Amino acid sequence: MTIASSSPLVEGTRLPLAVILLGPTGSGKTALSLALAERFGGEIVSCDSVAVYRGMELGTAKPTHEERARVPHHLIDVATPDRAFTAGDYSRLARTILQEIAVRKHLPIVTGGTGLYLRALTDGLFAGPERQEPLRARLQSKAQERGSAGWLHRVLTRLDPATAARIHANDTPKLIRAIEVCLAGRKPMSQLMARDPLTGFRLLRIGLNPPRTSLYDRLNSRCAQMFADGLVEETRGLLAEYGPVKALDSLGYRQALAAIRGEMSEPEAVAAAQQGHRNYSKRQLTWFRREPDVESIEAFGDEPETLRRASVLVENLRTATN
Repeated sequence: MTIASSSPLVEGTRLPLAVILLGPTGSGKTALSLALAERFGGEIVSCDSVAVYRGMELGTAKPTHEERARVPHHLIDVATPDRAFTAGDYSRLARTILQEIAVRKHLPIVTGGTGLYLRALTDGLFAGPERQEPLRARLQSKAQERGSAGWLHRVLTRLDPATAARIHANDTPKLIRAIEVCLAGRKPMSQLMARDPLTGFRLLRIGLNPPRTSLYDRLNSRCAQMFADGLVEETRGLLAEYGPVKALDSLGYRQALAAIRGEMSEPEAVAAAQQGHRNYSKRQLTWFRREPDVESIEAFGDEPETLRRASVLVENLRTATN
């Protein structure tokens, strides 16, 4: 458990508890969050970078409308797919919602698999300078003239060796952003990366880590069901309304688009989506292993023993003192 520092909302009182459910896609976070919310008077705060978009239903595995009616849900369907919704946007909204839930004396339960959104919520994002489009264009052009991103990496190494050591020499977007920050901020990016961590809550992180083979079986079945339920048709409608927006490059929709364009058959698209979800689950597990103080449960979230163990963790901390 992580204890965040005090805030005016709770100064002089015991800090309210917030639960964060971590785990790869398909691990049963939705089922566990609903059960915990109903047991402890909770409200669910989605932490999913695609579930924020309206109209993207089948490919996101959002809680159903029936599930959303059981307990309050937040940060689902808050933007249209043609609008950029950043980790910073998520952090600002989610922090406000957490405070509102605490004022109602309900239990916030943050649930989802987007690691960057979670990190933005709990650790904050550094306040870098705004994008400098002319500078970006010049850097991009120069890198193309030189034939690789290596030139960018050398420039960044001169400006900020510490940041250059953390970025791969071929990662052009990150290199350009780092150089942009150094030049616009007139300081190395490594000196500008002051963050604004979440305060005012005791954070209980519960991580689901079910057996890998069983998880892959679930993901394969879920992907096949998405297509059977009409993912290609949903994607066709989104494409007609919004065009080829970035949101449609997310898992499932990307493969459905390939089927629509004739780049692969629908069975091939299903197989590609299944492989993509399996790979994504591996990346999520790697990301969540870096999270501090995670209470790991080696099972799916919809298993009775998982609910029992998670409930004990929540109950113990609800009654604990700072």
